[in-house]
Amino acid sequence: MTAYHDEEWGTPLHEDRKIFEFLVLEGMQAGLSWRTVLYKRENFRRAFHDFDPVKVARYAARDVRRLLGDAGIIRNRQKILAAINNAKRFLEVQEEFGSFDRYIWGFVRGKPVVNRLKSFSKLPARTPLSDLISKDLKARGFKFVGSTIVYSHLQATGLVNDHLVTCFRHSGPAR
Repeated sequence: MTAYHDEEWGTPLHEDRKIFEFLVLEGMQAGLSWRTVLYKRENFRRAFHDFDPVKVARYAARDVRRLLGDAGIIRNRQKILAAINNAKRFLEVQEEFGSFDRYIWGFVRGKPVVNRLKSFSKLPARTPLSDLISKDLKARGFKFVGSTIVYSHLQATGLVNDHLVTCFRHSGPAR
C-alpha cells in the first residue's frame, strides 16, 4: 500500500490502457477495500489480458465462465459483466474523442484539480465533478460508475490531487 501511494496514486495518468485498468479495478472495488483489489491486481492483469479494452470488449460467455472460475480475482458476475460492457463503451469514447484520455481530462481542462486537504476527515467521497462525470458515463452506457467510484478513479489517475498538504506527494509525483 505504501509503494502504491508513494509511486502511483494521484500521479496524472494519460495512457488509455492504464486508465481503463483503473476504471475496471475501481468498479471491482465497490463494496470492498482497495487493499483487496490491489493485492489481486496482477491476477486481474492476467485474467483481463493486461486490460486491453479491445480484447475485453470481445469477451463472450466462455470468458465470463473463465473469470468466474478464477480464484485470483473478484468473482462477481455483475462486476465482470460491467467490465466487459465498459470495455465496449470505452472503445466508443475513444472513437468519438480520439482517446479516452482526451475525454476524461476534458472535464478538468487538462489540469489536475489540486485540493488543499489538511486531514483525512475532510476527504470527500464524491464531488460535483464526480457527479457530473458519473452522469455522463452512465448516459454513455457505462456500469459501476457511481459518483463515489468515479471520484476514487479521479484520485487514483491524478485528475484530482487529494494528497494531504503535509504529504510529500502533494506538490507532485515522486518520480
